[in-house]
Amino acid sequence: MIKAKNRLGLIFFPAFDWAISPTHPEREERLLYTQDQLFEEGIEDIEGIEFFNPIVADEKDVERVHFCVPNVKSRVTDSHLISAGGAMRAFQAVMEKKVDKAFALTRPPGHHAQRVVYGDRGFCIVNVEAVMIERIRQEYGNLRIAIVDTDCHHGDGTQDIYWNDKDTLFISFHQDGRTLYPGTGFIDEFGGPGGYGYNLNVPLPPGTGEEGFLYVLDNVVLPILDEYKPDIIINSAGQDNHYTDPITYMNFTAQGYAELNHKLNPHIAVLEGGYSIEGALPYVNLGIILAMAGLDYTKVHEPDYNREKLKQSKDITEYIKKISEVIYNRWKDKDNLYIKDIRGKDYIQRHRQVYYDTDGILENQVQNFKVCKNCSGVNTIDSRSDTGYHIFAITIPRDACSSCIDEGYRLYKYALNKYTNVYLQDRVNDEYLAK
Repeated sequence: MIKAKNRLGLIFFPAFDWAISPTHPEREERLLYTQDQLFEEGIEDIEGIEFFNPIVADEKDVERVHFCVPNVKSRVTDSHLISAGGAMRAFQAVMEKKVDKAFALTRPPGHHAQRVVYGDRGFCIVNVEAVMIERIRQEYGNLRIAIVDTDCHHGDGTQDIYWNDKDTLFISFHQDGRTLYPGTGFIDEFGGPGGYGYNLNVPLPPGTGEEGFLYVLDNVVLPILDEYKPDIIINSAGQDNHYTDPITYMNFTAQGYAELNHKLNPHIAVLEGGYSIEGALPYVNLGIILAMAGLDYTKVHEPDYNREKLKQSKDITEYIKKISEVIYNRWKDKDNLYIKDIRGKDYIQRHRQVYYDTDGILENQVQNFKVCKNCSGVNTIDSRSDTGYHIFAITIPRDACSSCIDEGYRLYKYALNKYTNVYLQDRVNDEYLAK
């Protein structure tokens, strides 16, 4: 009998009752073909690989992360709560030492879901990783966490949630936002005053292949992780960089994903995008599972795999080398950049326009972050949507000083009547208020 070197937990949830439409790329077959492939390969018979059932996240889990407008019940389905609960179960299994690593193969995905939620954008309503992380922090304390997002689309929702949090390093490498949804994820998106330098983006040109992705991993991601020293590494494991994906323009492979996962060595992987249901997902997921289990993945190849045909151009290779050097140097110089961009200011303001492409909703935001010497700083969002809502949302961060806690409650108490909804997220006391 084959035995896994690393005890690996797997959580499956294909969400039979949730789909944008019967033919939409984000549908249950994304996981059903993978499930068939894994059973065909006998993954369930490998000693050390264990399947877990998801738990169900509750409204409070969502409220730690999101301001759902007007409330959680109106925006979030049971499938979203189970998808997030599947990720939470994966993290719990690792923390309980039942397994060494865990992979949550759940849907719907979540990395485009931001702090404010008016509806579905990028096929996401609930940010699965963030809900998972904040539940585990409540249970196990303020862990130092690194999220490495390998989805082809920039993880703009995860970036927004952890924009001001230096205890959550977010690194996203993705297809350049000038060529793909959501049009964000550029080098200068570096974090808020409380987390400045801990938000890192690596925008890659269309056509990037194995060589480019693994170069970024070796020369940007792994050196930064070595210096950051996280307690937990999470792979936000989008698989739409694959050369057969119908909505992206990259040349990554199942073998490349397996090698990336082997080198990254995450504690937890959470499925995000990936829409080549037959041509990619069964092979990519198999490769990731074998890599996480510490088993041989070198024979995992797609039926039409041709390494020479998929080789990236010399121009792309040189571009990636240059951009990787720039990003790593910015990381190393983040303290000096903070002095230049943040020091001496009382507040940092951020204007944003967010389009919910699935639901056709346009939102305009003004975010304000207090620059506090003693903590990450209380922060607010003034948000209007073209559906008629005008909300004011206040976040008291986990490390808030007494002054910022008092200011947060004062802002909530005296919020102007012009707002349709006012929310307070108190992460110190795990409280959520709405009026």
